[in-house]
Amino acid sequence: MDTAKTYWAMGTDLMVIRHQQAGVSSAIASSMDRLGAKVRVLNAGDGQHEHPSQALLDLFTITSQLDAKHPRISLLADKKIAIVGDIVHSRVARSNIWSLTATGAQVHLAAPPTLAPKLLAEYTAISDDSAQNRQLYLHWQVEPALQDADFVMTLRLQKERMTQHLLPSGREYHQLFGITRERLKLCKPDVKVLHPGPVNRGVEISSDLMDDPQFSLISQQVASGIAVRMALLYLMGSGK
Repeated sequence: MDTAKTYWAMGTDLMVIRHQQAGVSSAIASSMDRLGAKVRVLNAGDGQHEHPSQALLDLFTITSQLDAKHPRISLLADKKIAIVGDIVHSRVARSNIWSLTATGAQVHLAAPPTLAPKLLAEYTAISDDSAQNRQLYLHWQVEPALQDADFVMTLRLQKERMTQHLLPSGREYHQLFGITRERLKLCKPDVKVLHPGPVNRGVEISSDLMDDPQFSLISQQVASGIAVRMALLYLMGSGK
């Protein structure tokens, strides 16, 4: 907080905050408000909580794929999107869950039980009437999540955040959850694959599939990231 106040004293108009602890960017924004500082705060990733700009660039990448001339979130209604991998440590997954379910997309999560948040498992297990309209599903095997999927998001195994032995090995993970050409046959014929990067080649996704422009949108994600973050800086910096 002292660092943020120091930058404010130096005349900062906008702060882009990336921090290993969840909630830091929100705490700094609240502090700036209490001080009456006209400083805008952009969350560039906080702990295992959220990564809003990544979710926005993913939305832009997907909608641009569906309609390059007029990308819009209404195109995602009832599209099936599979998110596969290390969900428990992924702020990208959390932000994408929030954004994609808000568009009306069907989000299917696939992860080993050790890599899925307990609260998420409890939520997706709800069977009462309130769950009828939900668009979020959790699978312990990858195949149901991939069945007829329009898009597949793979997540990096974040070994640096794993304090316990949550997986036997990367090889076994790839055998059970790795995205390969063979597994993509379960999806729609025109399925596209995304990954927030950096990629563990041959673990979350096969190397040849990652480099195949017929399926991979990874390069487009990088390009979208520049455009979306430029837009965020413009909108926040201009007070709009």
